Amino acid sequence: MLLLGLVGLLLLLLLLRQPVLVLLIAALLYAYLVWGDAALRFMVLDAWNALNREVLLSIPLYLLAGNLMSRGSMAQRITALLQALTSGVPGGLALAAVLACAVFAAMTGSSTVTLLAVGAVLYPALISAGYDRLLSIGLLCAAGTLGIIIPPSIPLILYGVMTNTSIVDLFYAGLGPALLLVFLLSVYVLWRCRNMPPVVASADFAVLWRRAFGALLAPGLVLGGIYSGYFTATEAAAVAVAYTLVLQVFIYREMDWVAVGAVVFDTTRLIGSLFPVLMLAVCLNMFLTFQQLPEQWVAEILERVDGVPLFLLLTNLVLLVTGSVVDIGSAILILAPLLQPVAVQLGVDSVHFGIMMIVNLEIGYLTPPMGLNLIVAMGAFQASFNEVCRAALPFIGLLLLGLVVVALVPQLTLFLL
Repeated sequence: MLLLGLVGLLLLLLLLRQPVLVLLIAALLYAYLVWGDAALRFMVLDAWNALNREVLLSIPLYLLAGNLMSRGSMAQRITALLQALTSGVPGGLALAAVLACAVFAAMTGSSTVTLLAVGAVLYPALISAGYDRLLSIGLLCAAGTLGIIIPPSIPLILYGVMTNTSIVDLFYAGLGPALLLVFLLSVYVLWRCRNMPPVVASADFAVLWRRAFGALLAPGLVLGGIYSGYFTATEAAAVAVAYTLVLQVFIYREMDWVAVGAVVFDTTRLIGSLFPVLMLAVCLNMFLTFQQLPEQWVAEILERVDGVPLFLLLTNLVLLVTGSVVDIGSAILILAPLLQPVAVQLGVDSVHFGIMMIVNLEIGYLTPPMGLNLIVAMGAFQASFNEVCRAALPFIGLLLLGLVVVALVPQLTLFLL
């Protein structure tokens, strides 16, 4: 009953849309007062142990690499090459938008960075070529969400940290669902834009390839190093930062060290707001595990849930609602430690469950009232909230279809493991 009280407190604060920092502080105080005999002095030791993990270094490094990549012309170079590749296809410019978002997502691991970087280049091009405005906005919003499922992905790292799941396995597992979503988006936009005339490439393909080669090498270097076993996820993040610095400062010469310092400062501010939340979430998870409370939680859930299908259905409904009102990081930090033990006890693979959870919460980027990509698109494309919601509606349906496939076909996620 006390454990249900903790869960009820978390859900109540989520529904009241309290900041996740407030939510975690309240949960920690509840846990230490109820189960920890009010020994709040142990919170300091637990907080240190929560952050004393090498894998956590990958988060600020990937954030820094993504911010560095979003400056300069890396997105423009990749987009121009993909436009040339799809120039002979009716609706090829829309297809290029999907592919550009997928490639840039593999470089930055961020949804909003992908949306802003690719959208700044392709939205004006789509409008100039006569593409429907709402279709263009919805397409870029939806394709931008690929940044949270295509490795390297910050949400995948957060899930791995919170559930002690291999991050490399999660990176492998994210490839199948990512390709599925790229396929669904590509087929849909080619069908919708089947009557649009092909767009002539702006330059010779060989020239575009030479200009984009350095940028395209970034995801290959990072993911290739991880999948070959040559890099850990943290080492790959450091390689990504070093490679991007060399590319932007010495090869493209689009940034000087003053600009690099500004990017580092901006990233540091972001990390300063993220890591206290992450510390508290991991601290709470460690405390509950030490008290063996997840086992009690699993036993109570299994008494009320009859089988895997019902659990997955209820879980996906909870995640869809949660994703529409809180950001994905907060949802993972709070819900992953609660739901993953139940899934594992029921026989659901932890990696598969994590990918399903991330794909589900990805839809939250497109759902009001808190859809982050909708809010970003309002400013980036000078559209009203009503317009971006209507633009995103058909793409929400596509992502829901992808979620159903991911949930029901675990082989799509696990075939590389």
